[in-house]
Amino acid sequence: MADKRDYYDVLGISKSATDDEIKRAYRKLAKKYHPDINKEPDAADKFKEINEANEVLSDPQKRAAYDQFGHAGVDGNAGFGGGAGFADFDDLNDIFGSFFGGGFGGGRSSRASNSPRKGQDRYMQLRIDFMDAIFGKSTELTINVDEECPDCHGTGAYSKDDISVCTKCNGRGVVQQATRTMFGTMMNTTTCPECRGTGKFIKRKCTSCHGEGYVHKTVKIDVKIPAGIQSGQQLKVSGKGERGVNGGPNGDLYLEIIVGKHENYTRDGKDIHITIPLSVADAALGCKKDVPTPYGDIELTVPEGTQHGQKLRIRGKGVPDIRGGATGDEYVHIDIKIPTKLSREEREIYEKLRNIENKNGSIFDKFKNAFK
Repeated sequence: MADKRDYYDVLGISKSATDDEIKRAYRKLAKKYHPDINKEPDAADKFKEINEANEVLSDPQKRAAYDQFGHAGVDGNAGFGGGAGFADFDDLNDIFGSFFGGGFGGGRSSRASNSPRKGQDRYMQLRIDFMDAIFGKSTELTINVDEECPDCHGTGAYSKDDISVCTKCNGRGVVQQATRTMFGTMMNTTTCPECRGTGKFIKRKCTSCHGEGYVHKTVKIDVKIPAGIQSGQQLKVSGKGERGVNGGPNGDLYLEIIVGKHENYTRDGKDIHITIPLSVADAALGCKKDVPTPYGDIELTVPEGTQHGQKLRIRGKGVPDIRGGATGDEYVHIDIKIPTKLSREEREIYEKLRNIENKNGSIFDKFKNAFK
């Protein structure tokens, strides 16, 4: 067990983390390292490690065992020295009961495996255009999902009369086998091989789902993308994850939004940025320009003496706040363009301007004089 990382370190949480903090950390990491999304060579191993840590820390009993014994407590090899002696018999009985289906002498059984359990969540990426992230949109997705069979309502049976209690496990979904150890009799619990943990025996199977209780379908779902959403944010579609177990509900589908780039705009939170070209004359004398915004052209006053790289603001023409706050702004960056080819008339004007500047002391001369 020396090669195993601490489960708290795996999820990046403290040992005092709440159940909600554990759940949030797991979802974030599972999304990041899911092999369907992350193609790095070690993604599958990290995903497995994350699931293992979550399985232990999200279960109060397993977490208690792990906190007391470390990895040994959840691998079935908890030691009894160094503070956990036979005086803690009840605690040890709880630990062994949690993981092996019973305690010393078979006094405690595990939770029946035929209890309904929610399915695993699924994660997908949804790519949208830059403007769709600003204005929002509704889109339709086609996905594959397992849904409850409409004919048998998830029972897997042709009719209610075709369902009976499994005689091997008496409806518990698990069977137990006694094993003698140096500490007493241990009850090893396994899934019933006859009913596969359902606790039921079906005489005649449903003809639509062939006894599975679910049907594999291709469905279309409507997804509403809110205005102002950013890359990395997720949208939840309830009930479209992996199918539940033993009649439990499906997990949820989480869509990670990936916003595409725009040819002219860039985004910084709620603000957007655009660069516009200006001539030397427009920058020196000032001017008015119709500047593009996502909401249409806006007349912008460029003040006299505007410098290259200067930034001007157009209020309220950025990205809406996804939570309903104030809309961001658009920032206009000035790019002063120096002509590479001059007409005869332009050359005469520039030469006249240079003569005037030299007479009054050119910019370069003032710079050089600073060193004297």
